[in-house]
Amino acid sequence: MLRRVLGWQKRHFDDLSEAEILALAISSEEDDARIYAAYAQMLREEFPASAAVFEGMVAEENEHRHLLIAAFEKKFGKNIPLVRREHVRGFLERKPLWLMKNLPLETIRQQAWEMEEAAQNFYLEAVKRTKDSNIRKLLGDLAIAEQHHKRAANELEAAHLHEDAVTEEKEQAHRKFLLTYVQPGLAGLMDGSVSTLAPIFAAAFATHSTWQTFLVGLAASLGAGISMGFTEAASDDGKLTGRGSPIKRGFAAGIMTTLGGLGHALPYLITDFWTATATAVAVVFVELWAIAWIQNKYMDTPFWRAVMQVVFGGSLVFAVGILIGNAG
Repeated sequence: MLRRVLGWQKRHFDDLSEAEILALAISSEEDDARIYAAYAQMLREEFPASAAVFEGMVAEENEHRHLLIAAFEKKFGKNIPLVRREHVRGFLERKPLWLMKNLPLETIRQQAWEMEEAAQNFYLEAVKRTKDSNIRKLLGDLAIAEQHHKRAANELEAAHLHEDAVTEEKEQAHRKFLLTYVQPGLAGLMDGSVSTLAPIFAAAFATHSTWQTFLVGLAASLGAGISMGFTEAASDDGKLTGRGSPIKRGFAAGIMTTLGGLGHALPYLITDFWTATATAVAVVFVELWAIAWIQNKYMDTPFWRAVMQVVFGGSLVFAVGILIGNAG
């Protein structure tokens, strides 16, 4: 977690040279073209028109890459440095293609919009950091092109997901709400629910004191919430990804992390130890299955993979807490 907060082994976008900014743009266009090609392949049988849209976007991304390469070679020569999104702070890492199988159209459309939002923000920021007039013009033109791609993603929804057309402004506000509040909040809820299991139940079985267990749970929940909030806020300033204010995302992640831990700490306000423990165990059972469902619905994780990650993994953490508590 500390590595993520401090951004070790990553460059800050402001520190990139003009050549490195172009190299980053080249690799980003190449990655996006691969992802859109995978989307087109997934949609070709059921939604051929939507697949054709993504195929057109692949062609445009490849054209953008060729223009960027030509601009780089004209000014800096043919030796293009390897700079990728994962090398730079502020970028969301793309999921590997093998995790994108069998996604519904709504999820694909949302991810495409997020990709183009991030790409447009990247080009707008890159324009501010370049002095060459030709490069500035190219980057500005590419920012406009990415805006057109965002509209193409909106058209997928209008054609296949809803009968009534929605305005682009409302759709953009909804997506920003998801990026700023929903996604960080869900990540925090999952982290808080699982990470606090071991200390709470270890304290419970070590002390058999409901009040001391509640205090441990309260401390663990608040500590995890503060840590998760700062981590989310420090990991991405939102300028490149379009995910919104880091402060808002940090509060969303921190509050939900705290609530996730308090869910199975609050039962220990009951004075009878075994009644409190039985209630807490029941809450944990509900929490873990609810989180698996949330991962499946909002994080694009196949349900049974989510069960293995959350329910099975959470059960192991829960068991570790009990074993350590009884060891005392």
